[in-house]
Amino acid sequence: MTLVCPFGTHRVLEPPGALPQGATRLDNRMEIRSNEILVDVETLNIDSASFTQIRKEAEDDKGRIAEIMLGIVASRGKHHNPVTGSGGMFIGTVRSIGPDLRERDLRVGDRIASLVSLTLTPLVIEAITNMDLETAQVDIVGKAILFASGIYAVLPEDLPQKLALAALDVAGAPAQTGKLVKPGDSVLIVGAGGKSGTLCLHEAKKRAGVSGRVIAMDYGPAALERIGELELADVILNVDATKPVDCLRALQDACGGRLADLTINCVNIPQTEMASILCTRDGGTVYFFSMATSFTAAALGAEGVGKDVKMLIGNGYTKNHAQITLDILRENPKLRALFSEIYV
Repeated sequence: MTLVCPFGTHRVLEPPGALPQGATRLDNRMEIRSNEILVDVETLNIDSASFTQIRKEAEDDKGRIAEIMLGIVASRGKHHNPVTGSGGMFIGTVRSIGPDLRERDLRVGDRIASLVSLTLTPLVIEAITNMDLETAQVDIVGKAILFASGIYAVLPEDLPQKLALAALDVAGAPAQTGKLVKPGDSVLIVGAGGKSGTLCLHEAKKRAGVSGRVIAMDYGPAALERIGELELADVILNVDATKPVDCLRALQDACGGRLADLTINCVNIPQTEMASILCTRDGGTVYFFSMATSFTAAALGAEGVGKDVKMLIGNGYTKNHAQITLDILRENPKLRALFSEIYV
């Protein structure tokens, strides 16, 4: 009998001793082990940084995008983009539950969203049936395995499933924002017009309160229009986050020279680290939620400009993050309408 591990190391083919997320190749045979959950997958929500990179490589050709995705899963046994290092998540229906996990509050037939990355999830894609280039949601016929340590959320009945999937994909960002923002803080959200950014705007506004200030930074008319319609930002800046000095000047001009106490980076493209660092006061905090972040660039860049800031890795998990994020859509009718327009 194959020894099983709660973290799924029994599925690792290469290299020996690795955890599934860091492995280069997993065993994605769908014969269930005693501590695994087998799920019939319907939709993948590909990580924004990953899908942006794949779209560029494929020049927005859907057939080529499908080939790249199928190639990643064929070579790695999981959807783990070798360029960005990121994955995404899925929704599907529970097909079977291993005997070691049958005491859980989960039943065959439950519809769930995975809350762990596709970079550690054994996956088989039998067919890609549809994809939305704007939302990064890809409908498939396939199967996936969740390990004993894998977290998930049973899909709520009061929200459309693709809307819930979109929100749960970035659940860590608004939930962590809620933990980090203090009353009276000046909070800068870089990439505020995107999926995670808009949810973070809600939490930042709620937590900073009337004595705080929420600054939204994004680039281009579409993003700025979304931000404006939500009415969650005290200041909106139209500036390219890959140009750090421009960002610093724009923030100083708009805020009387005051820098952010907390900066949250939600941008899905590389080379935005220094904009976030320069715009944050000495002693402040930068939270890098974006999977496009280079932590080498952030660490060496902060040193190079003499910035003493605390920098946090964007952990996609924090306690109750799924509930917190779904509750945002329930609390904020404008955000729910925006997500419904895009994802439903």
